Amino acid sequence: MCLLYFIKLFEKILDDRQVVEMKVNLHCDECIRKILKAIKKIEETYDVDTQLNKVTVTGNVTEEQVIKVLQKVRKTAVRWDQANQTLFAN
Repeated sequence: MCLLYFIKLFEKILDDRQVVEMKVNLHCDECIRKILKAIKKIEETYDVDTQLNKVTVTGNVTEEQVIKVLQKVRKTAVRWDQANQTLFAN
């Protein structure tokens, strides 16, 4: 019975995980360092793609949380799908 409870709890935790993808200007090593430090404060699972200027955060986090933490280090973030729509619209 106890094991079943923990299995259900673990499934709920996994269901709550989200993937947040943002486009952020990553133009120098100092910017990347600041972004990494800021993101580590809200979530441990993340990826930064410097060639695509893309930050991906996976976990119990929202887009608003990622945007807010990036704004604290003076970075502007746009949802990845919105950034791509803008690029393909032109």
